[in-house]
Amino acid sequence: MPDELAKLMAEHDDWLVVERGLATNSLLAYRRDLRRYAAFLRARDETDPARIGEDVVHAYVRHLETSVDDDGRRTLAASSVARAVVAVRSFHRFCAREGLVERDPSQEVGAPRVPAGIPKALAEDEVDRLLGAVTGDEPLAQRDRALLELLYGTGIRISEAVGLDLQDLDLEDGMLRVLGKGSKERVVPVGRGARTALDAYLRDGRLALRSARARRSVRDSDAVMLNARGGRISRQSCWAIVRRAGERSGIGAHLSPHVLRHSCATHMLDHGADLRVVQELLGHASISTTQVYTKVSPERLRAAYESAHPRALVATERARAGRRTES
Repeated sequence: MPDELAKLMAEHDDWLVVERGLATNSLLAYRRDLRRYAAFLRARDETDPARIGEDVVHAYVRHLETSVDDDGRRTLAASSVARAVVAVRSFHRFCAREGLVERDPSQEVGAPRVPAGIPKALAEDEVDRLLGAVTGDEPLAQRDRALLELLYGTGIRISEAVGLDLQDLDLEDGMLRVLGKGSKERVVPVGRGARTALDAYLRDGRLALRSARARRSVRDSDAVMLNARGGRISRQSCWAIVRRAGERSGIGAHLSPHVLRHSCATHMLDHGADLRVVQELLGHASISTTQVYTKVSPERLRAAYESAHPRALVATERARAGRRTES
């Protein structure tokens, strides 16, 4: 018979699915973090959420921060601990808000500070090399080229690209519809490069991949990106396509689909796009998420400073004059 902890965690899980509408990957992460929390609580014989105090939640955070493997290395990065704390706070906040317990013991418990990472964007010439790395007109080459152009040209997430169906595309008007995080739908423009590559793939390559045998199956029959067997391509296969293109172009084997998303946003901002426009394009719920891209390009910062500050050009000319004198 489930104890009170299991009962309330199941109710919280239903709330995440129904009320918050979390994306599958986010939901799996919450479940994984809360299973770890439940195991910690049961080891301490804390199975009644109404009796869990702030000291217990603090002890759990310390447990996560100090857990090490057999070689003495931390088992969880600060970002993983922070994510786990978010899940724990979500659970206790849900219980308090629904009146299932009197108070939220996690309210004053903070997550560890995670250093703000600056996204690594490709240079524009590197993007050109990457997009030109896939050659040939066989079906898989057409698909790979279309995928790379799509990821860079629209900035959509890899999960959004995998989930695209034919009815989501309107190449004539240069638009596509994606279902983002939290099942939020948005419309994204498709540039000329991506439209050309997608059109060629849909006209030739995709039809070949949907072989006569595959056409008899209705499963994934509307998926845009297909695997060699005619079914919807997986996230793992998309990662492999991007990595292979990175190797062939000389950029490196550690290239990820998310780098193309970073590069799309960074290059748009470099060329004068409004931050709010980029936020809408990427499907960020908060402008603060998009603002991290403004830290990427020192060149853009210098150009903006020199064009706007009345003393900037004076200082620049003096520096140049000093270098000429020294030489």
